[in-house]
Amino acid sequence: MTHPRKALLLLDYQVALCEEGPHLRMPPLAAQVAERDVLATAEKVLGSARDAGWLVVHVRLAFDPSYVLRTNRLARFDAYPDQRAMLADSPEAQIVKALAPLPGEPVVDKGCVDPFVGTPLLSVLAAEGVGEVVLGGVATNLVVESAARHASDAGLQVTVVEDMCASFRPDFHEFSVQNMLPLFATVTSSDELLAALA
Repeated sequence: MTHPRKALLLLDYQVALCEEGPHLRMPPLAAQVAERDVLATAEKVLGSARDAGWLVVHVRLAFDPSYVLRTNRLARFDAYPDQRAMLADSPEAQIVKALAPLPGEPVVDKGCVDPFVGTPLLSVLAAEGVGEVVLGGVATNLVVESAARHASDAGLQVTVVEDMCASFRPDFHEFSVQNMLPLFATVTSSDELLAALA
């Protein structure tokens, strides 16, 4: 291969985080996802990435029944085992229908914020010859920022699609996009990305 391959990493687009309804755990986040039309934007980018032959990787927060594989042991993560929440096979942990993985698209389950910690993600990207990752997800200042930092430190080129992201509060998103993410990634819009792919 002359050019390193690109991968689209879809980060935590899960029912519990993005969808109004009985399984919603994070109402402020879902409200921002809806207001910013994040899922429709992500769906467009996903379709184009598939057409372009990019590796598509879905990442989600999901736990085994023991919760021992949860690498984040901070008190704020204790709610998950206490409430038996986000079990891997539960409805709330599933990826939203609009962005559902196709057969052959890997799904990486993580037990913390950073999708590279405790998962085979970095090894998989290396094995697939990926040199650049394109990120979208929720929340901007959590998983997206963690992924951008880790990927750039691991030697990957990183692009963040700003309108595929949302956080619990608009100011959290804006601060991350304007001040933090540019240190680790190229921040772009879906329109710019799709124009380059066309």
